[in-house]
Amino acid sequence: MSEHQKMMRRALALARRGVGKTAPNPAVGCVIVRDGAIVGRGWHKKAGTPHAEVHALNEAGALAAGADVYVTLEPCAHYGKTPPCAKALVEARVARVFVGMVDPNPLVAGKGIEMLREAGIEVEVGLLEEACRELNRPFIKWIQTRLPYVVLKSALTLDGKSATASGDSKWVTSDHARREVHRLRGRLDAIMVGVGTVLKDDPQLTCRLPGGKDPLRVVVDTTLRVPLHAALFGLQSGAGTLIATCCQDEAKIEAVKARGAEVLLCRESGGQVDLADLFAKLGERGVQSVLLEGGSHLAGAALRGGHIDRCMIFLAPKLVGGAGMGLFAGEGAVLMADAIQLDDVTVKRVGVDLLVEGKPREPVQGSTFKVQC
Repeated sequence: MSEHQKMMRRALALARRGVGKTAPNPAVGCVIVRDGAIVGRGWHKKAGTPHAEVHALNEAGALAAGADVYVTLEPCAHYGKTPPCAKALVEARVARVFVGMVDPNPLVAGKGIEMLREAGIEVEVGLLEEACRELNRPFIKWIQTRLPYVVLKSALTLDGKSATASGDSKWVTSDHARREVHRLRGRLDAIMVGVGTVLKDDPQLTCRLPGGKDPLRVVVDTTLRVPLHAALFGLQSGAGTLIATCCQDEAKIEAVKARGAEVLLCRESGGQVDLADLFAKLGERGVQSVLLEGGSHLAGAALRGGHIDRCMIFLAPKLVGGAGMGLFAGEGAVLMADAIQLDDVTVKRVGVDLLVEGKPREPVQGSTFKVQC
């Protein structure tokens, strides 16, 4: 590994500290190096506050002149809530800037790099680009499509069961895996479940880690069956609760609003909330990422609709046997050859469990897989 790569990895490590806290901005890290030593470090901590480059420049002070800068995302070139970072780097008289990736935001999109080069600063683009892109997948998708990045999370036994035949699902995985899920909740903007999960499990849908950030709680409830005594109402939380529905019964709507939740009316498709419409409405609100946690009917509809960007499946070393319940309800592939393949698959141990991650590949044209919700 080259020294340049090592320094960009340092910048990536800093950027990860801001994941889940910077929306609608991306997470960015910056390292300033002078004579082989790091003299400035910074990361974007929260939307509306100074960007990573400003924090790093403040730490470096006069040592920034003639130094090398490693930044995971192209420095901004426009005035928003903060001044342009590219301008700050020019004024600090840095020598070189190593950029992980070009900013996909049309307001930037190469303008920051151009500003630096016009000032005589050497710029190299694409250092550890794939790692930099992976860091901000939700931001990239949202800025390009105005749709949130959807992560499906589930826990299964080795024989593919998410619950026993009686419906019992506590607990499929270990404490280690559940802590990992709460960390994930703290990094994503929203968590989504179907009303069936609320009726069965009565979850709070919060991040129960010290200092963790609660996601927006979204319940997909076509006919407004959510109980008014549900645990996700009336929480002491910095995030709200949103019920996505097709129901236009004013009495039901007002009753849910009286519990402190928002009711979002969506189009209907096949007798259910149209997920395409729901995700579009969430994207319009600036929601860049959604954690899809259950249940099987919602997961099945999301899979058939092509809405899932990433799967995170925790596999527990358990065997349920019998009927049990699987991950997806509804129609699926008729032939094994038509099953949706996962790409970029990784496997890691989480306590006694395994975490399998991958990106669903779109079904091939002519496939028997049901792609309409």
